[in-house]
This record gives sequence, C-alpha cells and structure tokens, in this order.
Amino acid sequence: DSGFLAIGYGKMGGLELGYGSDLDMVFLHGNEDPGAMTDGQRVVANDVFYVRMGQRMIHMFTTRTPSGILYEIDMRLRPNGNSGMLVSPIAAFERYQREEAWTWEHQALLRARPVAGDSALASRFNAIRREVLARPRDPRRLRDDVREMREKMRAALDKSGAGQFDIKQGAGGIADIEFMVQYAVLRWAAEYPDLLDWTDNIRLLETLARHRLLQDGCAEMLSAIYRALRAAYHRNALGELPGLIQDGQMAEERTIVRELWASLMLAAD
Repeated sequence: DSGFLAIGYGKMGGLELGYGSDLDMVFLHGNEDPGAMTDGQRVVANDVFYVRMGQRMIHMFTTRTPSGILYEIDMRLRPNGNSGMLVSPIAAFERYQREEAWTWEHQALLRARPVAGDSALASRFNAIRREVLARPRDPRRLRDDVREMREKMRAALDKSGAGQFDIKQGAGGIADIEFMVQYAVLRWAAEYPDLLDWTDNIRLLETLARHRLLQDGCAEMLSAIYRALRAAYHRNALGELPGLIQDGQMAEERTIVRELWASLMLAAD
C-alpha cells in the first residue's frame, strides 16, 4: 500500500536516449489512503512526502554544476500535464488512463516503462499499461486522431525551411515513423498482445513484421531509415548543431517515409 515508482516515457522509456536527450518521466506512488501519514520524526501526509521526494529527485538531476546539468527533466506527460499532481497515486493514474486519456496519451504510454522504484508497483503499472493499450479501437477514428496530432506537432515544431530539413519533425522524418508505429501497434494490439512486449521502435517494427501487419518490406524499410535518421541526428547533437540537414540529404529515404505515410495514414479504408 506504499512505494514509489519512476516511469520513463519517450526516448528514455523507449530505450533510445541520445546525446542531449532530456528525461520524460512520470512519478507514481502506491498509497491510496488520503489520510495516511509518515511515521518519521517529522510527520507529514504521505502524498506530501512523495511530492517532496519527487521534487528532490528533479532538483538533483537539474542542478547546475561546474560540469553542467546532468539531465533536463520533462514531467508534462503526467496525468493532466503541468496542472496535474507531480506524483500521482497509481489508482488515480489507472482511472485517468482508462477514462480520460486522449489518444496521444496512449501513444505516449506505448513508450513507457518502469525505470526505478518499487517492484510490486512496477508490476501493477505494467498490467495497467497492457490492459489499457490492448483495448479494441476503431481503426478509422484512431488513424484520424493520430494524424491530427502529428499535423499539430509538425505545425508547431517543424523547423524545415531555407534549404534545410528538420530531421525529427520534417515530413518524412523521425516523428512520422514513430507515429506510424504507434498507430499500427494501437490498432492491432488487441489481436496481437505481444506487440506490447517492447517499448522501442525497432522491436515494435520487428513484431509488426512478424505478424505481417504492414505491407511487404515496409517494416524493414522503416527500421533502416529510422536508424539512418537517428544517426544523422546524433552526429549533429555531438557537434552541438541543431537537428537539421541540407534539404538534398537523405532525400530518397524521406520520400519513402512520405509514401508509406500516405499509404498507411491517408488511404481510404
């Protein structure tokens, strides 16, 4: 009935941390009694204790030292975003995921995994994740939701222009591949629950290929291009350069991704 758990989301949850990646995290605790108190010398409510512990962890990660900051921390994926509690009871997290979460939040949950904390709480989180993500979904509505979110993200974040291409957010870039994978997994997880065994894109694509859920060779092409795009992104990060390449670079790979996007995400049912 207690315990603390750190959940990794995004690149951290997907086992794909790169140079300069921030840490997307959600903190959960196991206590469900709002009146419970700690039993130390300075007694406080349990939920206050967990919030202070979460704040202390963030402070340790983000304190500026002579060597710089260890990690940037992003907690916006917690239930209700920045307006939500820093550390949520796992029961409240479960209710939110079942009853209130948007499709994009379930896309994010695909990439989530326990990274530290109470093992019993981690097992409970994994069970909640599988149950929520394995629910049958209307393919057309799911596709519309995923596509709409991708369009909003591209409009807000794509820095392509002036002869340069945004490796991550540009049309045919990394995010397009990630969104296609997330759509496919959410669409077919109810029928193929082993799609939820992994959180990284490469093994998700391998599972989709094993079940022949994408066009012949599509998963293999996306895996190869995903690796190539991420390698280019990493090279820029090591050189402290923005995530941009010349517009003519990797043109063939980007064209393939755009064509696969049109086939999977734009074609009529």
